[in-house]
Amino acid sequence: MKETLLFIGGLYNLAFAIFHILFWKIFRWKKSLRRLLPMDRAIMQVLNIRLIYIFFVFAFISFFYPVDLISTPLGKVIIIVISLFWFMRAIEQALFFSLKRKISIIFFVVFLIGSIIYLIPVLT
Repeated sequence: MKETLLFIGGLYNLAFAIFHILFWKIFRWKKSLRRLLPMDRAIMQVLNIRLIYIFFVFAFISFFYPVDLISTPLGKVIIIVISLFWFMRAIEQALFFSLKRKISIIFFVVFLIGSIIYLIPVLT
């Protein structure tokens, strides 16, 4: 079950990597980011690219190192870090986007699910 959850977590992170790759198109960043100062525009894009990288790393280790993640102290720390990443992202959703709109609530729940996917293998 633990390895299955980590595989699901890998798919989860892969989906978010793809979602973030599509940010330029979804949010029309080529046009909408022009309103920002050049430095702010660069920061937004660089941070998004780094997030894409992190999501691919999370997916990679979830797919190819599930036994190490489950059975070693370092692996368990990495699982907890990923779980906390998604838990904190849920908190940030509430803080920065509020939970007044349905889509914001959906993302809040999706982020909590990501946290739980990675928390269960450590707790069981």
